[in-house]
Amino acid sequence: MAFQISKEITPTELSNRLNIGEAPVIIDVREPAEWADGHIAGAKHIPLGQLTGRLDELDKDIEMIIVCRSGGRSGLACELLSEHGFDVVNMTGGLMSWNDELI
Repeated sequence: MAFQISKEITPTELSNRLNIGEAPVIIDVREPAEWADGHIAGAKHIPLGQLTGRLDELDKDIEMIIVCRSGGRSGLACELLSEHGFDVVNMTGGLMSWNDELI
């Protein structure tokens, strides 16, 4: 898939930000069953299919890191959110590349 994404972050870079005490806004766009299997502590869950109807829950003035299982859905979510004026960063490789603990 080719996405028009201007900003990306690796799982290691996100983990490092969390480990030094940063609290970035993380949006997990996976399906409910995937979320229930484990997610990054502090992440907000909005499945990709619900994203358009829940834009009012998000702040355009705050950078958001978008995550999914492999980076595909998060890439689509980043495109959609960017088109609506949101500041987004795609986590490349998704949670399949995440080495830290999930809750």
